This record gives sequence, structure tokens and C-alpha cells, in this order.
Amino acid sequence: MHSYKLLTFIGLSVLIAACGTTTKSNFSIKTNSETNIISNAETLSIELLNPNNRDFDSIQLTLDTKKINTSVDLSAMPLGEKLIKAKVFYDDKFEVVLKKVIVVNSFSPKIYTYEIVNTYPHDITSYTQGLEFHKGELYESTGQYGESKLRKLDYKNGAVLKNIQLSNAYFGEGLSVLNDKIYQLTWKEGRGLVYDVNSFEQIETFNYGQSKEGWGLCNDGQKFYKSDGSEYLWFLNPKTLAEEGSLQAYTNKGKLTNLNELEWVDGKIYANRYQKNGVAIINPQNGAIEAVIDFKALKSKVTKHQGLDVLNGMAYNPKTKTLFVTGKRWDKLFEVKIIEN
Repeated sequence: MHSYKLLTFIGLSVLIAACGTTTKSNFSIKTNSETNIISNAETLSIELLNPNNRDFDSIQLTLDTKKINTSVDLSAMPLGEKLIKAKVFYDDKFEVVLKKVIVVNSFSPKIYTYEIVNTYPHDITSYTQGLEFHKGELYESTGQYGESKLRKLDYKNGAVLKNIQLSNAYFGEGLSVLNDKIYQLTWKEGRGLVYDVNSFEQIETFNYGQSKEGWGLCNDGQKFYKSDGSEYLWFLNPKTLAEEGSLQAYTNKGKLTNLNELEWVDGKIYANRYQKNGVAIINPQNGAIEAVIDFKALKSKVTKHQGLDVLNGMAYNPKTKTLFVTGKRWDKLFEVKIIEN
């Protein structure tokens, strides 16, 4: 089988544009990865296949809209699915050829463990979606239609210091606090809610962009990171709350989906995976899953009841350098110290 036929067989997608007409492709793209999956420790080599020996004037190569040469160092490249585009000029017209490649991390995630430092009471009726510390105070967002709330808690005794009920039309999701404002996501409503951190008065709303749903939210002091249940983390402008880019979360084998509750911890993004017992530690520069923490044993330490649900809710306390972890309708909040093995 000829090489260009093999490339077509494995799923080469070709878009031809030549003077507004569609014709049979003269060219295709070949890379140094037969599976189209390549590590960020490697160099991507690109070759234009020209089985018909067609004369052409020039070629323009891009990788996700960035101009490239036929050799690309991937070490600083964000991970995930990429699109190679070759624009080939000939006879006063051009042909566009596309090929997808997937860039994965060069090493497998490390496995971290934890030590329970303290255990505190937690409202067993709270369907916890987001937790975050701000100036030593703990804030919580809860979900379910007709039950969603925004709360300020005294985590040591479980007392609710402030509480507002969301409209029955909203399913509350993750939250984050920045510049004395609380930002709370809703699930399928395509809208985020903004409150004054002191009064809990709702002061504005914002709409989502390409991310159709709201799951988790955190910030690094400069911008927000938002999850939508996929492998994507979206960057939100802290002033306009518009989406201004994204990352894809990948291991050395492939993408990590169902990213849910997010927490910013010492320069990394901690992401709880929905319906899983673990937390992924993500490099915010390239989306690499650098480590995972297995919290499976925590669920066995909470009261069993009919409404008990999955692990969800993380808050990092920078004063104690510990992580606070709970779940949906859990009656306990665990303060843990992460141990890097």
C-alpha cells in the first residue's frame, strides 16, 4: 500500500481550496509519528507528500495558526490536540491540507499520598460543588436545582455564618474569590454570578463563551481557570470574564476528562475528577498532569446515608499549607497534608 493511501486510511482529513472549487487532493501531510501521537520531549517532523509530483511555488505551514517550519520543538508546546495546516501555492491558486496530531506529556503522573491533620463537621445536606479560602474564611457553593446556595462557613465547628439561596432556575457549581468579589458558576444555565464578598449582594452576572457548561473555578490572582466537564480549562479575563484561551489536560497516554472542582495551590491547578476519587495536579503552563492523589479512603470515614455522593470540594489554606477536602452530602470536612512520594 502506498504511503499516501495509508495516511488516508488512518484518518487524514483533507480540505482542498483551489480558486473556490473542490478537486482531488494533490498533497498530503506525513509526520514522524505513525499514530499521530507524539511526546512533548520529541521534535515534530513534518513532510509534505506529493505523490503526483505536482510542481508548486511555495508552502506555508502552521500549527494551531502559528507559523512553523518542517521541524518543531515541542518542549514548550501546550499539550493536546493540534492542527497542522499546509497551504500549498501553485498555478496562481492554492490547496489547503489538514492533519491532526496529539501532543502528550513525556512522563507518567507521580502518585502522591496524604495525611489527615484534622477532621471537622460539615453540613450533611450540602451538595458541595466548590470550596475556597479567602482571608482565612471558608466559602462554599452547593448544587441541585432548588437547593443551590452560597455560604460562608466557620469550618472549625461547621456553623453557617452567611447563606443565600440561589434561584430555583440555577444549579450552583464552582466558586472562586478575587478582589473582594465571589464568582459562582451555574451548571447548564450558561451564566456566572458575581457577589460582594462582604454583603453577599449579587452585583453582576456574566455569560460563558465556548465552554457551554460551568463546573469548577479557581484563580491565580491574575486570571480565572474554568472547567466544563471536558479536558479543557478555560482562561477568563478577571475584568471582563471573557474566555481568552484554554488548556487541555493530558497525561503521557491521553486526555483527562470530567475535570470538575478546581483549586489553585502553590502554582499548580488541583482538579477533582467527577465520579472519581482522585485529584489531578495540573501544570498551568502546558496542561500536563504531573501528579495524582487518591482520596478513595476518605469516603469510608463519613456517615453512610441514602443521599451520600462522591468526593467533591477542595480548598487550600495558604496559612496552614494544608488542603481541605469534602464531598457531596458528606458530614465531614478533612484537613490533609499532601505527601509527595
